[in-house]
Amino acid sequence: MEKRQLGNTGLYVYPITFGGNVFGWTIDEKKSFELLDAFTGKGFNFIDTADVYSRWKPGNEGGESETIIGNWMKKRGNRNEVIIATKVGSDMGSGKQGLSKKYILKAVEASLKRLQTDHIDLYQSHWDDQDTPIDETLDAYAQLIKEGKVRHIGASNLTADRLKESLQVAVENGLPAYETFQPHYNLYEREVFENGLEPVCLGNNLGVLNYYSLASGFLTGKYRSKDDLDKSPRGGGVAKYLDDRGFKILAALDEVSKQLKTEPATAALAWLINRPSVTAPIVSATSVEQLESIMKAPDLPITAHEIELLTQESAW
Repeated sequence: MEKRQLGNTGLYVYPITFGGNVFGWTIDEKKSFELLDAFTGKGFNFIDTADVYSRWKPGNEGGESETIIGNWMKKRGNRNEVIIATKVGSDMGSGKQGLSKKYILKAVEASLKRLQTDHIDLYQSHWDDQDTPIDETLDAYAQLIKEGKVRHIGASNLTADRLKESLQVAVENGLPAYETFQPHYNLYEREVFENGLEPVCLGNNLGVLNYYSLASGFLTGKYRSKDDLDKSPRGGGVAKYLDDRGFKILAALDEVSKQLKTEPATAALAWLINRPSVTAPIVSATSVEQLESIMKAPDLPITAHEIELLTQESAW
């Protein structure tokens, strides 16, 4: 397993990113610590979260994931050994959202406090904000980089046109440019990224950290009928994949994983890791057992033939 440069940044990561959306949602702090210890114990070093995680859980107000990660880093004394990415812009309630300079400068302080650190390695625009000029957003990031509070910036959930425009505005105004992009992308959800966004990322050498890498668990193979949807809190988001194309993808994953004596999840992640555009897929886990199958993906000896089979069978 080798580290990969994250776009043009000075950050080098192993090709799996731990998704912190589960911290404070489907797992508590104790379990989160256990998984983070297992992840970093295998040498992995990249953790992605957002200020809004996990506001959607009843009783939460947002910031729970960052708080857990901050507590873990303080207890382990390992801040300099891990790379932390978080995001800004989602609705935190009481009008706290968006990408205005005023809001970003306020939101970053809250994230730094929760993470118990003086800097964020990768700070990302979570959602597009068409009410705020792009140069205003980038100017906020320029100030944070100058102050040493943020090392690099990235974006998530932009259209190809908006991503190109953001990169152009940065050049024209001498402002920091997005160096990473975080799209919704996996073996099933291919069309939106590949049909527009992927060429922009490749053409500008953006580090790609795709989320929903296992399609909310569908690509693990544990959801094969509507009766399976009650297996986890995320089951409701899987129903849309139970169609002819979804079953075709599962059949291909079954074939490849059988050949490689591995699990469907591992094979699905190996396909992503071998995409020329992808740097480090984001994956969440709620048990060490799930995490084990995830962490095997970078070293899986998947062949060009097996990659092509998965590519063909998941064609959109």
